Amino acid sequence: MIPGNSVRFLAGNSHPELAQAVAERLNAPLTSCTVRKFSNGEIDVKIFESVRDEDVFILQSGCSDVNDNLMELLILISACKTASARRITAVIPCFPYARSDKKDKSRAPITAKLVANMLVVAGCDHVITMDLHASQIQGFFDIPVDNLYSEPMTIGYIKRHIAGWQEAVIVSPDAGGAKRVTAIADKLGVEFALIHRQRDKRSSDAPEHMELLVGDVRDKVAILVDDMIDTGTTLTLAARSLKENGAQKVYALISHGLLSEVQMSLIEELPLEQLIVTNTVPQNQHVEQCNKLVVMDISSTIAESIRRTHNGESISLLFGEWADGIGIGPF
Repeated sequence: MIPGNSVRFLAGNSHPELAQAVAERLNAPLTSCTVRKFSNGEIDVKIFESVRDEDVFILQSGCSDVNDNLMELLILISACKTASARRITAVIPCFPYARSDKKDKSRAPITAKLVANMLVVAGCDHVITMDLHASQIQGFFDIPVDNLYSEPMTIGYIKRHIAGWQEAVIVSPDAGGAKRVTAIADKLGVEFALIHRQRDKRSSDAPEHMELLVGDVRDKVAILVDDMIDTGTTLTLAARSLKENGAQKVYALISHGLLSEVQMSLIEELPLEQLIVTNTVPQNQHVEQCNKLVVMDISSTIAESIRRTHNGESISLLFGEWADGIGIGPF
């Protein structure tokens, strides 16, 4: 897609599989570099090819060892900047600290803003990310930010792989995801539902539960849609609540499958047909542990956004006819 000598594509250690998949789709080899740690924990970066006056893209996801991965990205950006790169684009499929996007209690840090400042100070000229936890994070930057969406993939997967989707209900597990869910429901021409997580205020030890606030899932296929799964608590409560409210089958489609504190054996026991996530973070280990886990490949979307950015083409067209025509499926 892009001649190898017109763009430099680098990657840190966060997600080598995705980096290689994107490079193959771009027909541009990964620029040779090493990112390693000294014995005292400091990070050392060496780039073995010239990036002078080149259009540089650096892929690094905010997953696993988040702080190390963020520091790797900052040092790679700084190294390219001091090596006279013409433009540096940070490709961050899963944006680190995205949940710290507002001051929701006294003395709480807005860490997403801090990360934005660090990227700019390091020398970043442009950011490409996917499914930000809150869209206003784009406003933390004084440089262009392209927030890609997995929505076309989600809709494509539902149409291709979920039987009876025409009578399904798209469900948000919290009020914050209502906008995302209603947009998908409208495009599919189906109903939506909203469930709310709460605890009995009369007792501090009372277990949490979920209550269906809007919509009816009885005798229907319920499709949970959310942007992130970390501990799995919300998914567990939501899946059980939907079954208790009469849902025929329950599916879950999640953008960022962090699964950092989830025992995959517990996912197997949930009243869930499938848990579908994207590969914005590595999923190889999780797939081996859970038969219900399905992974959607986002490398085509990332690669096409890089190609369009390099050629000065519109990114918004990614979510029109092009998105409808790409092959979407688990890998």
